[in-house]
Amino acid sequence: MGDGIEVVIKSVKVQYIRNPGVWKQFISDMSIGGLIPAFTIVVWQLAGDYGLISSEFLPTPLSIAEACVNLAVTGELIHHLGVSMGRAGVGFLIGAVLGLLLGVLTGLFRTMEYVLDPSIQVLRLVPHLAIAPLIILWFGFGEVSKVAIILSGSFFPLYINTFMGIRHVDNKLFEVAKVLGFNRIQKLRRLIIPAALPSILLGLRLSLAVAWIGLVVAELIGSQSGVGFLINEAKQNSDTEVIFVGIILFAIVGKLIDSLFKIIERRFLFWRDNYQG
Repeated sequence: MGDGIEVVIKSVKVQYIRNPGVWKQFISDMSIGGLIPAFTIVVWQLAGDYGLISSEFLPTPLSIAEACVNLAVTGELIHHLGVSMGRAGVGFLIGAVLGLLLGVLTGLFRTMEYVLDPSIQVLRLVPHLAIAPLIILWFGFGEVSKVAIILSGSFFPLYINTFMGIRHVDNKLFEVAKVLGFNRIQKLRRLIIPAALPSILLGLRLSLAVAWIGLVVAELIGSQSGVGFLINEAKQNSDTEVIFVGIILFAIVGKLIDSLFKIIERRFLFWRDNYQG
């Protein structure tokens, strides 16, 4: 997995270096996308400087940046962020593997769909906040409960998208596979998985997003480390700046991870001729 992501990143770098037009387009898109955040930050800072908003209610961007620098200097920022990303990674990995395997099973075999899918769909509709107290009651406030909460959220998007991706494979492709004499393994590797790949990658992207949200729930309910713990501690100390630092960290890291998956999608789905808007 890590090697695959590294290859994708290297290929994107090579593409940008060899094609300056692509690089210029990337910079242009980033600049356009940053217009609204930049404008919001400027208005926010001016409103705080002129006393139009209370600093306790909404601290200025500069004071938030100062709090972020202080946390970085003490090492707390890197420590808590590393702990959070480790938890999210483990929970996402376990949930994604289970979701992919069960999605493939229920997608390929109708009997497995009848046996497993109804129960999975019932569990899917239970919100994170409803099952989190039960998980903590079972496993305590340790790492197992946090990983279980993240796992429970990241499982379902990938399961559903894998199942639907397989079921939406064009039946004519199976006729072609029959003519070519593919066995079951060849059908799965060379026909079903490639045809369902767009849905599977979308499921991975959604699962990672839900895992990141589940991480917030897990750390806010009970934790001694992590970005959620940082926010919770700042709430008890009425330190609004640190709360905003935690929120912005969640937003930035989540966006970076989502952007990485978009690059992976482009790398593996380059053959699709989609409407670009």
